[in-house]
Amino acid sequence: MKRLFACSIALLFLGLPSLSPLVAQTRPNIIYILADDMGYGDVRALNSECKIKTPHLDSLARGGMIFTDAHSSSSVCTPTRYGILTGRYNWRSRLQSGVCWGFSRRLIEPKRTTVGSLLQANGYHTAAVGKWHLGMDWPLKKGGFADDSDRWSAQYKGGWDVDYNKPIQNGPNTVGFDYFFGISASLDMPPYVFIRNDRPQVSKLVEKAFQRKGPADVDFEAIDVLPKITEEVVNYIGRRAEAAKAGKPFFVYFPLAAPHTPILPTAAWKGKSGINLYCDFVMQVDDTVGQVMKALDKHGLANNTLLVFTADNGCSPAANFNQMHAKNHHPSYKFRGHKADIFEGGHRVPFIARWPARVKSQSRSDQLICLTDLMATCADLVQAKLPADTGVDSVSIVPALLGKDDQPLREAVVHHSIRGAFSIRQGDWKLELCPGSGGWSAPRPGRANLANLPPYQLYNLKENIGETNNLQAKHPEVVKKLTALLQSYVDQGRSTPGPAQSNQGEVNIYRAGREVQKKKN
Repeated sequence: MKRLFACSIALLFLGLPSLSPLVAQTRPNIIYILADDMGYGDVRALNSECKIKTPHLDSLARGGMIFTDAHSSSSVCTPTRYGILTGRYNWRSRLQSGVCWGFSRRLIEPKRTTVGSLLQANGYHTAAVGKWHLGMDWPLKKGGFADDSDRWSAQYKGGWDVDYNKPIQNGPNTVGFDYFFGISASLDMPPYVFIRNDRPQVSKLVEKAFQRKGPADVDFEAIDVLPKITEEVVNYIGRRAEAAKAGKPFFVYFPLAAPHTPILPTAAWKGKSGINLYCDFVMQVDDTVGQVMKALDKHGLANNTLLVFTADNGCSPAANFNQMHAKNHHPSYKFRGHKADIFEGGHRVPFIARWPARVKSQSRSDQLICLTDLMATCADLVQAKLPADTGVDSVSIVPALLGKDDQPLREAVVHHSIRGAFSIRQGDWKLELCPGSGGWSAPRPGRANLANLPPYQLYNLKENIGETNNLQAKHPEVVKKLTALLQSYVDQGRSTPGPAQSNQGEVNIYRAGREVQKKKN
């Protein structure tokens, strides 16, 4: 099967128009905007029943391509970010469940190629602006580094022992980014300080709480973060405009901290949606996209810039589903579940790509894609050959962007929940190796009795997009086939053609299901 897949991909690319003139003369600037905890149903261009006004995202969609079947590699923040920047599923790293925290050690392994370092090596200036959430090494006053990796709900006290006058080690600047401005993790995780390159921006340290208490700069306020990082990207575009026109393109990785908690729209947006604060915040996110589009227009860069908007996972229950449903707004669209889940609502995300010079306006793709595909896509755009250990779970979506995809680009996509539950999707079939949501929605592991449920779930998404009719008992042959394919991806250390690679540790695709079986017995 893998050999046939490799041959089909090779034939597909042989059929593409040569990109070498593009590489030599007009390599696109690339801006990748990653919303934080925003549902597929929160964009009007994707959901005609959406009750939130998203004029700028709708404009972006009219000017480019909508992907209807795009997925984050995980249903939570950190693992998705790891996949985006490395082209590698997070469960191959040390992070097989949960997320990093504000003082977590670096997650991206030393010497691992990232999208940033790939593009750096191919003549791009690279910037990361916003929420990093991939760990970095904070130096302690007494030596060594802070580490809160294993703390889920407890407050990490060691943040007060950090020396904020010393440079941070192993942050964005060491994994492919010429410039960084942003925050270390989610806006409800200390430390509450801005970071410029490797330096915390701290004038006076005080304690603040944006849900969790911790060290903060006296002038830092969560409500200011989205405006500040938006302004930073707009200014960066202006600074790099002339160089970009002269043949030195740029890449901006722009991971927002919104509309994640704390849900704090500014006064200009508060109440604008007429629904609730979350919907107001989504409108402010839409405005951020509009400001980026305006900056590209102002500097004459829009035509040759690949501008992508997507999200790291589905909407969080912190957005208050009851309030939104009362107004007939459904962030998860028609999908089951939400953030943290193995169900579609956890990982099917909005994905819009605009590149006027090459991508047809008002176009649509139903290709199954994953956010890990950025690595191979960028390599394709600059005609770079990836090393064998790079982008092992990444497939180029350039054929779809150019309208030259007459067959599936991907063999399959692997999904992962907050608790480490696995799922694999191939064609219309989706196999979930757990009995419940694998995350936060019902039936929720740890809060519901799952012992009497089948350990696995199999759905035909073409017939049952809501994932309500479990067919695992009726189609054991499909369960067997998809399980074997997933296991082969684990064993080979990759899901794309190429030499076998290693995972960071043991990967057990059955762990979530077996935990339930133990309770049964």
